[in-house]
Amino acid sequence: MKDATKDNRFLVVTGLSGSGKTVVSRALEDLGYYCIDNLPAKLIPDLVDLWIKRKVEIDRVALVIDIREPRFLSEFPRVFREIRKKAPARLIFLEASDECLVKRFSETRRPHPLSRGKPIHEGVRLERKRLAGIRRMADDIVDTSNLTIYQLRDVIAERVLRRRPRPLQVVVISFGYKHGLPLDSDFVFDTRFLPNPFYVDRLRARTGKVRSVREFVLGSPGAQGFLRELSRFMDFAVPRFAREGKSTLTVSVGCTGGRHRSVVVAEELRKHLRAAGCDAKIYHRDLFK
Repeated sequence: MKDATKDNRFLVVTGLSGSGKTVVSRALEDLGYYCIDNLPAKLIPDLVDLWIKRKVEIDRVALVIDIREPRFLSEFPRVFREIRKKAPARLIFLEASDECLVKRFSETRRPHPLSRGKPIHEGVRLERKRLAGIRRMADDIVDTSNLTIYQLRDVIAERVLRRRPRPLQVVVISFGYKHGLPLDSDFVFDTRFLPNPFYVDRLRARTGKVRSVREFVLGSPGAQGFLRELSRFMDFAVPRFAREGKSTLTVSVGCTGGRHRSVVVAEELRKHLRAAGCDAKIYHRDLFK
């Protein structure tokens, strides 16, 4: 059988309460996994059988299971050994220091599943003791004590799955307001405050791809200041969206008809993004309407 540590198609994520299982689940979803939260342990073999026989159209599965499942402690070790005989399942165990877990539960005011009226630190220690056997079964143990949400996502992608996170792609769209807003926009910027080349006879039939139109728009009052502020904002926003794990950021730039001002500004923005090292593509939606 293929070594489970080299096959990442079927993952089981477990660990201490408050150690970051929800964050990992969301990161795995972003990486293309179908995530299932707290499936009863006795149902896992049935899911594995369906997955092996391709009765479900799912390529990669991640089960997130923990001590909240009533029979987790008594049934999971046997069930995991059973499914390991059928599929290259891989077990990831998340943990953190007692001090860190107590702080996380104190800050969120969320009750620890094993405290039940007792101090949080007693619940944390009891759970750590009960999960010791399952921890020994793990293929990967990740200590999240000193990791931010973003660092934890990177650890899962790079160290556990041996892959680099997909870089953020920025799509810049020029459009005309009279044809409607692009539906997939994350940001929309309006350039209708700039002088319109449409009202210049020699420029009306041309587009923002032509040098004379570019020079007219970029030389108009306020154009350079607008581009400067727009570039500063994108320099601020793009790295933060990338760190959040977003795969595509759509930036729409509009004018009245989508043929002059928005085209020029969108081209300048794409040029700036590429110079800053971004994977930036451009689409002039209404250029020929």
